[in-house]
Amino acid sequence: MTTDIIWPEPFTPGTTDNFVSNEVIIADLSAAEVWPFLVDTSRWSSYYGNVADIDVPGDVLTADLSFSFATFGFPPLSATVVEIVAPTAGTAGRLAWRAIQEGDTETALDVHHAWIVEDLAGGRVRILTQESQIGAPAAALAKQKPNPMLNGHQDWLDGLVSASSAR
Repeated sequence: MTTDIIWPEPFTPGTTDNFVSNEVIIADLSAAEVWPFLVDTSRWSSYYGNVADIDVPGDVLTADLSFSFATFGFPPLSATVVEIVAPTAGTAGRLAWRAIQEGDTETALDVHHAWIVEDLAGGRVRILTQESQIGAPAAALAKQKPNPMLNGHQDWLDGLVSASSAR
């Protein structure tokens, strides 16, 4: 299985209103140690301050699960898990969801957010998160310097690493 993000149409990076990519590689941490902190949404607010109003049946993300959460000052986004594969020896963990904010041409937002969590040689783990967004709110975010989405997702990565390391 590829360790690149699989982009469904129309979310191909470079063709959307906003795209961000964040990655960390950390020693002395494994994908199996990180994964529970990523898929258990009841843990998100303990390490990521830019999330609120999380509503996930059962708290843990699973295939085709519909859920909602608020972030970046937007009202709660309606999301659906579109890919989820837990990491195993030799296989990267993969998680992706599509999130939508209904609205008119000025407020509608359509997002594909994906994660790769994979073990690397030497006791290291790679965590990659990328998001591709369509809509006027996404275009407005992309024009801000620095891009708040880029910084926000780095905070999410840093918090995820910290929480996983403190296990």
